[in-house]
Amino acid sequence: MNAASGKVMSDNGKTKSFKLMIVDDSNIMRRRIERSNQFDELELVGTASNGLEAIDMFKKMDPDVVTMDLTMPQMDGIECISKLVVMKPAVRILVISALADKATAVEAMEKGANGFLNKPFTDRQLNEAIADLMR
Repeated sequence: MNAASGKVMSDNGKTKSFKLMIVDDSNIMRRRIERSNQFDELELVGTASNGLEAIDMFKKMDPDVVTMDLTMPQMDGIECISKLVVMKPAVRILVISALADKATAVEAMEKGANGFLNKPFTDRQLNEAIADLMR
């Protein structure tokens, strides 16, 4: 990452582009994450309100970065993480959840998540966590 510009650079010096998918059962939270995005190279390609929708969207849009809630109807975030990682092992997943217990975070990481952010969070915390994923 180029500290001066905040851009993620590839080995040849060109700006990399990442596709983002937001998964959360709260429309308010999905919009908040979307509005908080401060990265020019991060393109929102879809949102989903549960794990089943996320699987369908993932197959169509092939995102590189996913923000994932854990507590959702139809399919929870832990199960969804497992399925996404099987489909694309290189996917980068940031869990964003109000479930702050250590066991839940560890389980999400064991299933393939790359980061964990507790709700509530600031825009700065969210953007720092996403920046870490894109490195």
